[in-house]
Amino acid sequence: MIIRFAGFGGQGIVLSSYIMGEAAVKSGLQAIQNQAYGSESRGGECTGDVIISDSVIHELEPTHYDVLVALTQPAYEKFLPRLRPGGTLVIESDLVKEDPSSKLEPEGITKHSLPATELALEVFDRRIVANMIMLGYLNTLLNVVPPKALEEAVARNVPADTVELNLKALAKGARQASEER
Repeated sequence: MIIRFAGFGGQGIVLSSYIMGEAAVKSGLQAIQNQAYGSESRGGECTGDVIISDSVIHELEPTHYDVLVALTQPAYEKFLPRLRPGGTLVIESDLVKEDPSSKLEPEGITKHSLPATELALEVFDRRIVANMIMLGYLNTLLNVVPPKALEEAVARNVPADTVELNLKALAKGARQASEER
């Protein structure tokens, strides 16, 4: 499975892809994580890719993705054409507006949307945990890694004084996905 997280710097894009990759490895899978971002530390284009497999990974820089998590409109528009037919699109519905007439949309994709930023503000009064809400949502939708492995990876990769907040946000995203099923 190849997942591209895309948005702008400051949204936790790279951290999300890193955590997903680490959780996969701790679960006994193979994983490779890449990231790219502009020279700006906040606000510029940012991507984080994670390739997860139960066998050796040969593709280091994917050109197409099985899953696209688009957290900004420019990310949606730029990377949607590189989503594989039959893939999964997850958008941040507060920041991305789908174009139903778009000729860029691959055939047969499954679409999901979540107002992660709004939920982060409403529930936690902290926009910064929107990425954890989205990560919990994505993992529950697609059953990428065991939830416990994801929780442990979050706890290892966020500042110690924010572990509880991030785990609650992760759980909130997971509950949102469970309610959709």
